[in-house]
Amino acid sequence: MGAWKKRVRDATGLFMLIAAPALAAAVPYPLPDTDQSLCFDTVSVIGMPEPGESFYGQDAHYCGLQPSYANNGDGTVTDLNTGLMWQQGLPPEKMSWEEAVNGADTCGIGGYSDWRLPTIKELYSLIRFSGTDPSGPDPQNLIPFIDTDYFEFQYGDTLAGERLIDAQYWSSTAYRGLTMNGDSTAFGVNFADGRIKGYPSREVGPPGRTFLMRSFVRYVRSDCYGQNQFVDNGDGTVTDTATGLMWQQADDGTGRNWEEALAFAEDLCLAGYDDWRLPNAHELQSIVDYERSMQATGSPAIDPVFDCTLITDEGGGPNFGFYWTGTTHRSAMPGDDGGFAVYIAFGEALGWMMTPDSTSRLLRDVHGAGAQRSDPKTGDPSRYPHGHGPQGDVVRIYNFVRCVRDSGTGTMT
Repeated sequence: MGAWKKRVRDATGLFMLIAAPALAAAVPYPLPDTDQSLCFDTVSVIGMPEPGESFYGQDAHYCGLQPSYANNGDGTVTDLNTGLMWQQGLPPEKMSWEEAVNGADTCGIGGYSDWRLPTIKELYSLIRFSGTDPSGPDPQNLIPFIDTDYFEFQYGDTLAGERLIDAQYWSSTAYRGLTMNGDSTAFGVNFADGRIKGYPSREVGPPGRTFLMRSFVRYVRSDCYGQNQFVDNGDGTVTDTATGLMWQQADDGTGRNWEEALAFAEDLCLAGYDDWRLPNAHELQSIVDYERSMQATGSPAIDPVFDCTLITDEGGGPNFGFYWTGTTHRSAMPGDDGGFAVYIAFGEALGWMMTPDSTSRLLRDVHGAGAQRSDPKTGDPSRYPHGHGPQGDVVRIYNFVRCVRDSGTGTMT
């Protein structure tokens, strides 16, 4: 990840960045920063809190490798942090997942012939949480979750009957399970609304009314990116030598709202270290294991070196929880610019889906383990009996915490 920086107030009252010591060597899985520079409470943008104040320790307090790209002038863009080379523009038409996978073989952009569909971790490295989610009526201040100075971007074509948020991009990562009504699923990133979701990778629907999902494609080349190298430190922590991050090995089994989660992370002393923090969205997503799921392995979507609390989900079955990040999920809706924060689902990303006859709702794994969604930062989950959003995403609010620190910084207490 490289050296992180922490924003602190200097003697003049202005905020400055204090750099932590750099890692001893470059890491093979560098994590770009999320590009979130604003601080939020549970409603809106606020001034940057100081240590000990409410909402201290969120994403904007900690700055890692700043997003950095090079326009190569040949239809390609190189990410100077990850080393990945990307297709700059978009194909003229959206593609099915199978078309997207196979289409890389005929891509010759920039004179290269080794293009491929990115993994979900590669694709997610491009997401920037300076964006605003246009979900809902009359969105304003639309900002995509990708750097449009370097990459072509399109919202959904509303004149063709699409929604603004229909700007999904395929990854090559198939879900190790089924979603919705038993659908084969592949993960994608939505750069319009800022989420990872599972999408049907084959035709779905009843006879005569089948539907084949088509999405945008952005091909990548260079060495594969996103391989973890976990080391069990034997003291309740796990170090990922690929990213340079040290992780809390087990959550403490307590659900917390977002403000409580921030405070817990800032106050944690574990294995002699007191510089723990709530991870940002890129950091937490980096430890998802997309080869695992409740359906495929009976486990959370994370390496077994970690411990996750088993929960009873909204349908009364065994499952695993959502985990908070320090990243706010901004809205483009007037009057709501800070009410939701990002979480990663290490268990099934459940939702209350309406039955075809619209007479009842059924609880389904609608997005897949490893999805990135968002929850209200505070409130009563019982006020959301049918979830939130078009797929009825379950709302928990009191989510788990897995703290992180930079393994190349800090001193033992």
